[in-house]
Amino acid sequence: MVPTLFLLFVLLLALATPIFAVLSLSTLGAFWLHSPIPLETIVQRLFAGLDKFALMAIPFFILAANVMSVGGMSRRIIAVANALVGPLPGGLAMATVVACMFFGAISGSAPATVVAMGGLLYPALVQAGYEKSFAIALIVASGSLAVVIPPSITMIVYGAVTGASVGALFVSGFGAGAIYGLGFMVYSYVYARRHQIPPLPRPSWVEIRAIFVDAKWGLGMPILIIGGIYGGVFTPTEAAAVSAVYAIVVALLVYREVSLKEFWGVVIQSAGSTAQVMILLAGASVFAYILTAERVTVVLTEAIVRMGAGQIAVLILINIALLIAGMLIDGASIILILAPLLLPVAQKVGVDPLHLGIVMVVNTAIGMFTPPFGLNLFVTTAVDEEWTLTRLIPAVLPFVWISLIPLLIITYVPQISLWLPRLIYGVR
Repeated sequence: MVPTLFLLFVLLLALATPIFAVLSLSTLGAFWLHSPIPLETIVQRLFAGLDKFALMAIPFFILAANVMSVGGMSRRIIAVANALVGPLPGGLAMATVVACMFFGAISGSAPATVVAMGGLLYPALVQAGYEKSFAIALIVASGSLAVVIPPSITMIVYGAVTGASVGALFVSGFGAGAIYGLGFMVYSYVYARRHQIPPLPRPSWVEIRAIFVDAKWGLGMPILIIGGIYGGVFTPTEAAAVSAVYAIVVALLVYREVSLKEFWGVVIQSAGSTAQVMILLAGASVFAYILTAERVTVVLTEAIVRMGAGQIAVLILINIALLIAGMLIDGASIILILAPLLLPVAQKVGVDPLHLGIVMVVNTAIGMFTPPFGLNLFVTTAVDEEWTLTRLIPAVLPFVWISLIPLLIITYVPQISLWLPRLIYGVR
């Protein structure tokens, strides 16, 4: 059954079939050809894949992200980032990375971060003297920080698939996100020094205070979410609902940059995005079911143990597999398909499930801008229509290579991901 399953999977993927249909139809075909189990089981597994409490957070985080992205957040976050790092060499480029961190902590969506930040920062970077190719690639790559910085929808998916604590995953993302973003900031610093790009003027303390006061409601979102979760006030799922309500109140009543008509459009858009994620989850649960029933994970684990591969070699293989997968499919699908396979293998060689989760999330973040099918690459036309895929690919390749350095650091220094969960949750 398993060879048929993977043959159908590859065939459907090659035919550019939507990934949820690839997952469901390949499983359905394998069942129909090889299993005496009634096909009604497929339908049951589709619904069982969605029957997880943690997944309730996804529609709320998506709604909160979309509301805040059109509600006046972008301009205020960029102003805060410029105030923090703008006067340094490469300050505007570094501010772009910091702004994407802030916005990612609100939106959790890499494509939304690219569009929201790119519309304002791309013209500013070009005007400041940065090459167009560097400016657009920096925005596309930095947008992927939204996948690593909590709250992250990809982390929620990993928690739902593996049973790992979503709250602990969120905490783990702080260290990994800082290292990942620092890689882009160092590259920006070196680029600016090499091309002699002047830094931004240093704002006065009065100006800095005014910038932070103006942005306080937007900056309060991540504080509310993270503080509420780690303070024991609410669960990650409840935090998602609170964030949605907070975003709506701030956008409609505080900043007042969204009309009721625009808000209704955001709600419809959020419903569509939620449906896309949920149908992927349902299809992947069926795919994972057949892998488990056919003992694929057990066989894979035993094969690696017989090879005598240690933790270092296993982590190298995991990273290679994830980076290749990131070139072809989206992050949520990667987690859904590969996490059930990789977790037993990683645990067998002593890798903590939280650490594996962060390694997988960082790999999926890199996949967001890795050619040929990184999702961030396809939303750049909303930033500037002149950037076609063929022009963009050579521009982003330096950032792909740069991102491998923080990936290796995060992979082989697990304390980066685990020290905060151990401190807060007592995770061992």
